[in-house]
Amino acid sequence: MKTIGLIGGMSWESTAVYYRHINQEVRRLRGGLASADIALRSLNFTEVVALQKAGRWDLAGAMLGEAGAGLARAGADCMLICTNTMHLVAEPVAEMVGVPLIDIITETAAALRADGRRRPLLLATRYTMEHGFYTSRMKTLGLDVMVPEADERALVHSVIFDQLCQGEVCDASRRAYLSIIDKARAGGADSVILGCTEIGLLLDPEALPLPGYDSTTIHADAAVRFALGENLSQAA
Repeated sequence: MKTIGLIGGMSWESTAVYYRHINQEVRRLRGGLASADIALRSLNFTEVVALQKAGRWDLAGAMLGEAGAGLARAGADCMLICTNTMHLVAEPVAEMVGVPLIDIITETAAALRADGRRRPLLLATRYTMEHGFYTSRMKTLGLDVMVPEADERALVHSVIFDQLCQGEVCDASRRAYLSIIDKARAGGADSVILGCTEIGLLLDPEALPLPGYDSTTIHADAAVRFALGENLSQAA
């Protein structure tokens, strides 16, 4: 079994989901006492958020790259950035770590395309919804991504940082998210991407007005395939 490197802590709430899901899948597939070989570096999210707010993505990329390089030195055979937003700096991080970086955008796109989806709604942080790196990548992979209106984006972002990343799950926020999904369905969306690794704490992808795709578990499943010697998705 190959060693999975996790650059986590952004937030640790979703990193815990990665750790649990990866180990559950390995046990399901291998049985008995089998568990994953994981090297984890959990960053201080306060420091990362400060760089996001300042627009210092260069420094944030260096921080994650250094963390990943340390995991590679510790024996990690692949690397996961355990957050969608920080895939904005995936390219420099991949260069620094020197081992395969399993890309959450590629894997999520592959899952959508395998089911024939073409017009997904993206729910994510403001950075992911507005910066362009995510939607442009998805477009190159054959998907026409929808994002909510400006006021809805602000609400989605606030719920992520002010609630989910702090361990709070509120019914009112769930209802607000479901209303946004309903509106997107009426506007032509054929699916919804839970494009922040914390949103799965709030929404069950199997119980939505549209078919749901949880980027966290999709990403984690790709890591399991790599660790067990299976091929990764090819979305391009």
